[in-house]
Amino acid sequence: MAKVSTKIFPFLWYAKGAEEAAKFYASIFPDSRVDRVTPMWSESPSGPPGSVKVVDFTLFGQRFQAMTAGPHHEFNDAISIVVLCDDQEELDRYWDQLLEGGGEPQACGWLTDRYALRWQIVPARLEEMMADTDRARSKRATDAMMTMVKLDIAALEKAYRG
Repeated sequence: MAKVSTKIFPFLWYAKGAEEAAKFYASIFPDSRVDRVTPMWSESPSGPPGSVKVVDFTLFGQRFQAMTAGPHHEFNDAISIVVLCDDQEELDRYWDQLLEGGGEPQACGWLTDRYALRWQIVPARLEEMMADTDRARSKRATDAMMTMVKLDIAALEKAYRG
């Protein structure tokens, strides 16, 4: 029996376009690729043989799996993919690329891509600011974040410092 290399990973159900979504994401992030597309050759409630496809892909070295299997449940804010960014240039790049082709900005660094998946594009430093034991600094950073759509690292830092 083959040993499993990844014991836990996200699985995403798309009504349509899982393969296209995986290719789109892999084109944005480094160390990313579509690894395999496997049609299911059995009849299923989601469609005839070959219409349901399982897509294995890697983003930033992390395994993901997705399936195109018709409408079931829509993506919503209960689950999102977080991308921690080192600087504003990186944050802006991922933000802009994920919005291409019909994505929608939300609030507080969240966006919905053209496949309806939710993303949080945030500065890595924000976790530190929000977890600061100085409640006033933490609150200032959080309050600033709550007023933003795309996050502005310089403005968050300024608010944090007071």
